[in-house]
Amino acid sequence: MKDQYLLNKDIIFLNHGSFGACPKPVFKDYQRWQTLLEEQPVQFMAHDIYKYLQQARYELGSFVGCNGDDLYFTPNPTTAINTVIRSLNIDPGFEVLSSDHEYGSLIRAWEWFSTEKGYFFVQKSLPVPMTSHQDFVDNFWKGVTKKTKIIFLSHITSSTGLIFPIQEICKRARTEGIITIIDGAHVPGHIKLNIET
Repeated sequence: MKDQYLLNKDIIFLNHGSFGACPKPVFKDYQRWQTLLEEQPVQFMAHDIYKYLQQARYELGSFVGCNGDDLYFTPNPTTAINTVIRSLNIDPGFEVLSSDHEYGSLIRAWEWFSTEKGYFFVQKSLPVPMTSHQDFVDNFWKGVTKKTKIIFLSHITSSTGLIFPIQEICKRARTEGIITIIDGAHVPGHIKLNIET
């Protein structure tokens, strides 16, 4: 596996989340795209990029189980979640429930917006290990109150790699009229994904 990367052979590289290296075939294709851009920058950026992005959305949609028209690209997952948070109209006094396993920059974003808008960002402590999906759901659900309007969770946590039972949480939240927002940054390529279900 290590031979698939350009990483220095003298270093054991463990952080592929923040600044991960590209496998050699991906890096080679990246260079092909960069060359295509450099050969005709105006044509590429003013015209061709839109058809390339549309094609990429449809291919990605097929991979993650949704229509390509339901996807849009952002520079990174943190920007994407920040965009979602900014779009929300949460009345003062209501709550966004999350866990103590979430990505740091997203915790800070929720804290900042909740302070600005007067709602509460609540992090439920989830001790590990848990023995079953139902154990997780029951434990997490103890944090839900009548003021909970949104649940924000990672599908796969960035720090521990835990896979949360998102389908069960979303299903239960739906019956209670609670909106769920899922950080799925670590899911594609790790577990089979079907966004539409």
